[in-house]
Amino acid sequence: MPKITPCLWYDGNAEEAVKFYLSVFKNSKILKVGRWTEAGREKAGKVLTIGFKVNGQEYLALNGGPEFKFTPAISVSVDCKSQTDVDDSWD
Repeated sequence: MPKITPCLWYDGNAEEAVKFYLSVFKNSKILKVGRWTEAGREKAGKVLTIGFKVNGQEYLALNGGPEFKFTPAISVSVDCKSQTDVDDSWD
């Protein structure tokens, strides 16, 4: 069975979003950063994708541009063992 990696589409602020997720969830890390090349529509070296992992789940953040807006149409459920865990996540 192939692995499924949710892709989150951003308009240039994928790095900011990933840094936020990593600050909220302590068991997280960046796996790989892909950058635009000379052949791309953006400046070479600018971040295109960021692969990251949060509590064992891998995600891909894509700086795809303004064609599609990031919406609450996707949600992630976070299992917490205690109210302290919930409070820490919200804080």
